[in-house]
Amino acid sequence: MDVKTLFDAVVLGVVEGLTEFIPVSSTGHLLLLGHFLGFKSTGRAFEVLIQFGSILAIVGVYATRLWSVALALPTSARARRFVASVAIAFLPAAIVGVLAHDFIKRVLFETPLVVCVTLLLGGIVLLVVDRLPLKPRYGSAYDYPLWLALVVGCFQTLALIPGMSRSGSTIVGALLFRADKRSAAEFSFFLAMPTMAGAFAYDLYKNRDALSSSDILIVAIGFVAAFVSALLVVRRLLDFVSHHGYSVFAWWRIAVGIVGIAALWFTGGLGFGGGSPVATPAVEQQPAGDSDAPRVVTTTTIRVTPPPSDFPIRDTGSAPLPPVTPVQTRPVESAPKPAPAAQAGAAPAQTPPASGQLGSGSSVFDQTFSIFDNKQQQPQGAQ
Repeated sequence: MDVKTLFDAVVLGVVEGLTEFIPVSSTGHLLLLGHFLGFKSTGRAFEVLIQFGSILAIVGVYATRLWSVALALPTSARARRFVASVAIAFLPAAIVGVLAHDFIKRVLFETPLVVCVTLLLGGIVLLVVDRLPLKPRYGSAYDYPLWLALVVGCFQTLALIPGMSRSGSTIVGALLFRADKRSAAEFSFFLAMPTMAGAFAYDLYKNRDALSSSDILIVAIGFVAAFVSALLVVRRLLDFVSHHGYSVFAWWRIAVGIVGIAALWFTGGLGFGGGSPVATPAVEQQPAGDSDAPRVVTTTTIRVTPPPSDFPIRDTGSAPLPPVTPVQTRPVESAPKPAPAAQAGAAPAQTPPASGQLGSGSSVFDQTFSIFDNKQQQPQGAQ
């Protein structure tokens, strides 16, 4: 493990903590930043596991309220309804996330263009919804009806697409159905606790055999960085959105999406895993056991493609090699060796059969003994 990897882990952890609870997609930022930093993680586990640091931060901030709700469960119908609403909102993303886990990790997480486009489109949607003249009907996250919780949970499934933003999707769903801006953000906080805890546990289980000791150390560093930076955001976010709304986050998403697409365009990285053609040097191939056989010279073109579970190494700007068409030369028969001059008074030597006409197991020694036998069997008058 080198210093750069540790530095990248700290930077990505800080970015995760700062963006987890604002509607800009922390996962999208991690994937794009990791791509341009050349950061690789085993099975994309780092991007998910460090999010649990952010969840612990919000649990710490809301510890007193959570404890009060837990104590009130036996006697308060409001507390039981609140817990039920969070549980119902959690189910849709949990079900879809388990069923589509492999597709999300292998395809969506490996396509930076998807991240940029969803950041851009999600920013436009958030900007429009934030400016709609909707009169709020629900001013407290503790009083959401169960049907509204289910709707918010269905919106959360959109966040399985990297770049959509979990908090952004749930906030948009709540706002469209007449929740006020502060309660929408607060309910998103509470919903993040079981959602991200479940994602952490499931991803840890899926990658339990692939994670090495160095991977665990990198995750731990990012985890701590995410925890500390998330504490700074959670305490101030609710007051900010109550006074300023979500427009500033929408514009940020739009800007990052546009810059990301432009950067991918100029670096030739509009898709992970595409690979580039690399021409191998010409190789002489000769059939084994036959020194006189014609030689064939071939060139091949190999497309280098990184495994889907890892980030590829970013192109440093070198121009791609032109495509090389595989070429195979026509086999050329080697010229036959001239027969030795006949000795005086000796019978003319027989021309050995051409290569490929000898019987099974024939060799040069077989041909020599055959000529010698023929010479011995000639009549005495011919000598």
